[in-house]
Amino acid sequence: MDPVHILGIESSCDETAAAVVRSGEELISNVVASQIATHQQYGGVVPELASREHLRAIVPVVRQALADAGKTYQSIDALAVTQGPGLAGALLVGISYAKALAFALERPLIAVNHLEGHIHAVLLEQRQKGNRELRFPVMALVVSGGHTHLYLAEQRRESWSYENIGHTRDDAAGEAFDKVAKLLGFGYPGGPVIDRLSKHGDPKAVKFATPQIKHPDRKDSAHSSQTFKSGAPAPAKKDAHKRESWGSGHPRPDAEHPRFDFSYSGIKTAVLRYVETNNLAPSIEFRRTALAQVSKPKLEDYLANSDKQTLDLVASFQRAMVGDLVAKTLAAAREYAVATLFVTGGVAANNELRQTFEQEAAREGLPVYFPSRPLSTDNAAMIAAAAYPKFLAKDFAAMDFSAEAGMALK
Repeated sequence: MDPVHILGIESSCDETAAAVVRSGEELISNVVASQIATHQQYGGVVPELASREHLRAIVPVVRQALADAGKTYQSIDALAVTQGPGLAGALLVGISYAKALAFALERPLIAVNHLEGHIHAVLLEQRQKGNRELRFPVMALVVSGGHTHLYLAEQRRESWSYENIGHTRDDAAGEAFDKVAKLLGFGYPGGPVIDRLSKHGDPKAVKFATPQIKHPDRKDSAHSSQTFKSGAPAPAKKDAHKRESWGSGHPRPDAEHPRFDFSYSGIKTAVLRYVETNNLAPSIEFRRTALAQVSKPKLEDYLANSDKQTLDLVASFQRAMVGDLVAKTLAAAREYAVATLFVTGGVAANNELRQTFEQEAAREGLPVYFPSRPLSTDNAAMIAAAAYPKFLAKDFAAMDFSAEAGMALK
């Protein structure tokens, strides 16, 4: 089969991105226009401003992606665009432009789920490295500023299917990182700052309670009234051999299986209570004022304005977050007997998260893969890569499709 060049477009939140990927396995170009400077003064993404910035950036970003790839509009075989989930206005900018290009060029248009894109970011880079022997089923932890999900993923010929076995009940992990960073006066985006500062504090200094989540929706199963602690392996069931298999003889998600949901609003509140109890407000305000006077703060600037108590709090917070994500994901991996683990999304760039997953997964003989840091955050390469199986299956979008802000992955 001749190589297929897909132009991907991503505009789900605050990055305007375009990329060209060859046959789902070779990254030819990848351009991202960030809006961090626009939203920084507000401490988070402002949807109306995000849409406006996408309108400004989308044409030059797409042109740059094509130029970097040495391609023209006419030499592209198909276009792919994020349909959701994300900010509705931001999504519509990318979708409208992709529709116009597809119509003008008479090329097929493929609608892609943003979450599936994050999963295919890992596949893209593994295939680019020549690794084609991934064992199934795959469990993917998609963890970012807006999402914390666990999926079982299976490939059947060219198509992919996904089962959600866990998600956040409130704040996403990346959202908790950003909100805590904002609370402590470190600005936005806060996740990378906390990651860098955590190395300078004692992760055992502040004790955070392990999140506990009840699952009253489990009908009359043995788990209906039981509270599962983060990372606690699910008890074995006597009738496990009777379960309906999913994929290659692996348990299928159903009422008999525990979910592995996440909750991070509690730890965010615990940090706030610690700040109030220890009267950290004056030092936080001083830090916020000092950092506001630096256009692009460096690590030395953050450290110069952070006392030991704050650094210990930051390190302890990150350790608790990482511990919960890793323990719960590995407990789910044991329950569903998965063969391979993916960890992807913006929070997958966190150094402690990567190191802890690598160490703990290795102890269980479970291979774990991450995207490179440039492909961990939102990008269009992952959208073009996820579109390739749909291209082969001729799963093209009708021109009347629209953005789905709350789109689920199935």
